[in-house]
Amino acid sequence: MSRSPKSKATQMVAGLGATGLSIARYLQRNDSNAIYFDSREQPPGLDELSEICPDAEVVLGGSRLPRSIEKIIASPGIPDSHPLLKKALKKKLEVVSDIELFARDASAPFAAITGSNGKSTVTTLLYHMCVADGRKVLAGGNLGEPALDLLHEETPEIYVLELSSFQLHRTQNLPAKVAVLLNVSPDHLDWHADENEYRQSKYRVYKDAAAAVINRADEQAAEYAARCDRVVSFGLDSPAAGHYGLRTDDDQTYLACGETLLLSTRELAMYGLHNQLNALAALAAGDLLGLDMSAMLRVLVEFPGLPHRMQFVARIGAVDYVNDSKATSPHAASVALRAFDSIVLIAGGKNKGLDLSQMACEPHRMRAVVAIGASADDIARAFKGVCTV
Repeated sequence: MSRSPKSKATQMVAGLGATGLSIARYLQRNDSNAIYFDSREQPPGLDELSEICPDAEVVLGGSRLPRSIEKIIASPGIPDSHPLLKKALKKKLEVVSDIELFARDASAPFAAITGSNGKSTVTTLLYHMCVADGRKVLAGGNLGEPALDLLHEETPEIYVLELSSFQLHRTQNLPAKVAVLLNVSPDHLDWHADENEYRQSKYRVYKDAAAAVINRADEQAAEYAARCDRVVSFGLDSPAAGHYGLRTDDDQTYLACGETLLLSTRELAMYGLHNQLNALAALAAGDLLGLDMSAMLRVLVEFPGLPHRMQFVARIGAVDYVNDSKATSPHAASVALRAFDSIVLIAGGKNKGLDLSQMACEPHRMRAVVAIGASADDIARAFKGVCTV
C-alpha cells in the first residue's frame, strides 16, 4: 500500500513508532520531504502521521526500496537484517538514527548515557541532579520523550539523553559534553550481528565526547575513552583522588570521591549494590557537568528509583515483594538477585538469544523459581538442579 507525495523524496523514514513519528515532526519543521515505510499493514501512528505530513508517501508491507532514496532514517526497532535495510546497506546508502539528526542540530550541550543495565536510572538521576542545581534541563532519547521532539522545546542549558545500542549503532557524529558507559554485558543478540557488534555500538558513545565517565571494571572502556579531554571513573572499590567509589569507615559503607566520604549507602533511597554503582556514575557525570555536590546528594537521598526497577511493592507476612521486571537480560537479573539473601524468583518473557544459565549463578540465595511465559522451558533448564522450579 502506498500514497503518492507531491514531490519525489530522496530519504526514507523506516518505522512508524514513537521514534518514527518524532522524525516526521522534525522533518516537517524543517520543510524536508520523506517517504515513510513500515513493514506492518496497519501500524500504530498511521493516522497521526497523516496529520503531521498529509502529502507524504507511505509504503506499508514488503521491503521495496524506491530508486530515489539516498538516505534512510531508521527507527531503533528495525535491525540491519531487515530486508529493506539489507538492500540499502548493499547499495551503500546512508542509514542513520534519530540521534544522528539530533547531534547535528542541537544548539545546547548534551550528556549521553548508555549501558547494558542502569541507563534509565542514571539518566533520571542526572536529570534530577541538574534540576536540583537550578539548571534548565531536558531529558529523553531512549527513555521518555524522543530526542528530536526535545529540539522543538525552548533550548535548555543541557540535554540528558539515554541511548540504546541500536541508536548508537547508526550514529556517526556524537559530540557529547559528557559520555557515560555504565557496563557492557551480552544483550540484544537477536538484533545485533554478534556480541562484538553490540559492544562496539556501546563504546561508540565515547567517540566524539569531550569528557567521559568509565566503569573501572571495564578495561576496554578506558581504552576507548582515552581520547577524551577528561575521564572520571567509578567502581565498587576505593577510588583515587577525583574519582568515585566506596569506602568503609566505622563499619559503614560510604559513597566517596577520592578520600572524601559523601553519603552513607544506608541513606540511599534505592535498593541494591547495583544502584550504588548507578549513584556513583551519576555523581561522576554531574561532577563533569559542574553540578553542586550537595544538590546531587540530596537527590540520592530522595529518589526511590524508577518503576519496575527494583521497585518495592509490598511486605506481606515478613516477605518483601520487589518488581524488577525491567531486568530483561540474564546479567541484569543476576545483578538484582545479589541484592537479597533468600529469593523466590518469578521469571519469564522472550529470550533475546542469550544464555540464561547466568541467572543461576547464586544458588545459595535461591529458594525457588516460577518459570512463566515463552521462555519458561529455557528458564527451567537453567535452574535445573539449583532449586525447586
